[in-house]
Amino acid sequence: MPSPAVLFASILFGAIGLGAFIYGKKTLRWETMGLGMALMVYPYFISQTWLLYSIGCALCAGLFLFRD
Repeated sequence: MPSPAVLFASILFGAIGLGAFIYGKKTLRWETMGLGMALMVYPYFISQTWLLYSIGCALCAGLFLFRD
């Protein structure tokens, strides 16, 4: 069973990813949609807490850098 930190990170980054995907779909921005999809999917494949937060923060930084 995953720890509470892993569950919290999965829900947090999944929610951010869903918001980014919907925003990217409305504005027709493929980069935002791709990063949103990545934020929603990657927690299923990562089980280490530090790696989950590191990748999530990097993808969120990518959302910030690729905004227009």
